[in-house]
Amino acid sequence: MNESSKTERLHKMREQARLGGGLERIEAQHARGRLTARERLEVLLDQDSFHETDMFVTHRTHDFDLDKRKYLSDSVVTGWGTIDGRLVYVFSQDFTVFGGSLGEVHAEKICKIMDMALKNGAPVIGLNDSGGARIQEGVVSLGAYADIFLRNTLASGVIPQISAIMGPCAGGAVYSPAMTDFIFMVRNSSYMFITGPDVVKTVTHEEVSYEDLGGADVHATTSGVCHYAAENEADCLDKIRVLLSYLPQNNVDDPPFVPSEDDPLRADEALDHIMPDDPGKPYDMRDVIHMVVDDGVFFEIHQNYAQNIVVGFARLGGHSVGIVANQPAVLAGVLDINCSDKGARFVRFCDAFNIPIITFVDVPGFLPGTTQEHGGIIRHGAKLLYAFCEATVPKITIITRKAYGGAYDVMSSKHIRADLNLAWPNAELAVMGTEGAVSIIFRKELADAEDPEQRKAELVDEYRVKFAHPYIAASRGYIDDVIEPRYTRSRLINALETLSNKRDTNPAKKHGNIPL
Repeated sequence: MNESSKTERLHKMREQARLGGGLERIEAQHARGRLTARERLEVLLDQDSFHETDMFVTHRTHDFDLDKRKYLSDSVVTGWGTIDGRLVYVFSQDFTVFGGSLGEVHAEKICKIMDMALKNGAPVIGLNDSGGARIQEGVVSLGAYADIFLRNTLASGVIPQISAIMGPCAGGAVYSPAMTDFIFMVRNSSYMFITGPDVVKTVTHEEVSYEDLGGADVHATTSGVCHYAAENEADCLDKIRVLLSYLPQNNVDDPPFVPSEDDPLRADEALDHIMPDDPGKPYDMRDVIHMVVDDGVFFEIHQNYAQNIVVGFARLGGHSVGIVANQPAVLAGVLDINCSDKGARFVRFCDAFNIPIITFVDVPGFLPGTTQEHGGIIRHGAKLLYAFCEATVPKITIITRKAYGGAYDVMSSKHIRADLNLAWPNAELAVMGTEGAVSIIFRKELADAEDPEQRKAELVDEYRVKFAHPYIAASRGYIDDVIEPRYTRSRLINALETLSNKRDTNPAKKHGNIPL
């Protein structure tokens, strides 16, 4: 065979591999409103940056006549490319080949790319579109899943791991995405569940649709499995690019610095008036965040889940930061089981990847009731406390209105190694709210009073003047400074710059035992 023939053979094999399961299956994929595995990578990665690996791999199975049905690349496309010029490793499951099912060589390709990502310190992104384990390969496919699970665990906290669910993801296939840092889903197109609607109906007699059982909105609002529910595939892939712009390549790199024309000394007078006169009235903490961060841009994570706490990424003076904030507009910003889990996971991610944490505090305490207590609010609330205590990245806290009870301690207080704790002038730091405190402290006096309501009102006014302010905490050093709200942005940026070389460590140990 001459050189031209060899080159022609190479080109034909590449063309064959790019066809996946064939034109008919590609058209069927498009008819479902979905892109093919390689088309998705073209949207996700910088133009012409993708370098494919293992294009000529085929499965090795002979049972069930599979030896007569072989496709180059098998059912997953792997390789690397760049996003905004930064290296990422990728795998994209190909639904046109055996329904994207995972077998031995499919898993080997993914494991190879994950090993490369770990060795070279770059993020790994998985685009999932698979019917699950390849049944014809039996237990081999189950072992192949476990090989991937192990790598997810070893890579955790070392390189960012991002999963996009672009189609079905069922059974054991859900556990690899579940162990990654962020999961993106597509509305009305992607699904995640351990057992599908047919099995659910057989076992529990419940009738439920794919969407209602494991659709994007269910996981983005109810289960919390999904971090971002996209409108379509293009939106999903674009938002992954946005997320990566805030993240470092690995756990020893710093997050990318992106200069902004937004004045670091900008003072927004609207912040001085954002707080309602009535301390019981809500306001949207997102408004505070948008006024403070660079260009008003805040990339929120888990937006529709446990909405009484807000988490996400932004920049301050060009520095990438993670933001954790109580949300007074939802349940008064109270801490409960779900929001504790949500906050703890986000804090631990930021700490693992050297992203400073900014905490906005307006919290009345933990949510009372038998549902919360029996559901383990003690254990779940301890996760958030543990995460803040464990974190050694720069931690800056701003108390905007109230910080009551144990929730004051939990929300990145000075006592758990926050570096700078600021408060607005109307902030209240106390064991509980003014009326509750008066009812307990002056219980006997109120019981004996001729007019209990009038006397209570007088005592509440006296207590508020004496205790409902930040200055007692400031006198003890629990608050480093009381600032006018308009200067929040400049103080945060200055603090980030002074903390840029912060070094803090935890005691040497294999790992802690977070109260899961």
